[in-house]
Amino acid sequence: MVDINGQTRLIAHLGVPTESFKAPMIYNPWFAHRGINAAVVPMGCEVGDFPDFLRLVFRLRNIGGALVTMPHKVATVGLLDQASVAVRICGACNAVRRDDEGRLVGDMFDGEGFVRGVLRKGRRVAGASALVVGAGGVGSAIAASLAAAGAARIGLHDVSAGAAEGLGARLRQHYPACEILTGSKDPAGFDIVVNATPLGMRPGDPLPLNPERIDPTTLVGEVVMKVQETPLLAAARARGCETQVGTDMLFEQIPAYLEFFCLPSTTPEELRRLARIEY
Repeated sequence: MVDINGQTRLIAHLGVPTESFKAPMIYNPWFAHRGINAAVVPMGCEVGDFPDFLRLVFRLRNIGGALVTMPHKVATVGLLDQASVAVRICGACNAVRRDDEGRLVGDMFDGEGFVRGVLRKGRRVAGASALVVGAGGVGSAIAASLAAAGAARIGLHDVSAGAAEGLGARLRQHYPACEILTGSKDPAGFDIVVNATPLGMRPGDPLPLNPERIDPTTLVGEVVMKVQETPLLAAARARGCETQVGTDMLFEQIPAYLEFFCLPSTTPEELRRLARIEY
C-alpha cells in the first residue's frame, strides 16, 4: 500500500461517481512497488462545484496533477491556461498539471494510448492510413494522435455526419498535410481500423462496420474495455488481422500520464502485473 505522509504528492482523480474508478488500483500499487511518494486519490466533485474546485485543488502545495474523467472532461477545457493540440481538436481534457509559472496545462491521452499500443506491436503510423469509426471524445482523441504521429490519410465516420465533419475540419486546421476523408466507414484499403463507438459492449450489438471488407494486413483496434474479445475483433482475427484490445489503450496511456506529471515512467506490462484489478 502507498504510505501517505506529509511529503506525498497527490494526483486528484476527479469525476462522479467515484465507485467505478480503476486508476487508484493501477497507479498506487506501482507507486508503492517503486517507492514513489505519490498517490492517486478519488475526489467525487459534483458538476456545479467543479470549476471552483479545480482551481482550488491546484492551490495545494503538494498537488502533483489531476486525472479528469466524466462528466468533467469538456468543462475542463475552458478552465485551462494552456491546452495541447489534442485538447483543442477533441474539445475535452483528461489530464491537468500546474507548470512552473502556476498555469494550468491540459492534455488528452486516450489517443496517445491507442497509438503507443499500435507502435508497440511493431506497426507504423507515420505514412499509414487509418479509419476511425466514431467521432466522439475517444474517437476524436485517437484521430488527433494518429495525425500527430504522421498518418498520411484518416477516414472518419459517425452516426452524426456533423460530428465527423467538425472533427475533420479541426484536424485539417492543425494537420494540413494529412488527408482527411469523411462519410464512409468502408474499411477496405486502410492500414489501421478503429472502432471508437460503444458497439460491442452489449450482446446483440450490431457490428460497427463490415468486417468482410477489412484487408488481412490491417490492424483492427477497439476502445471497448468491458469485453476483451468483441465480435469485431473476433471477425478481424478470423480474417487474419492483427488486433488491439480496448485495455491496451488504457495501460499504454498511463506511462504518458506519468511523463506529463513529471513522475518516473514504466511499462504497460509492469502496470498490468502489479494492478489490483483484473482486465
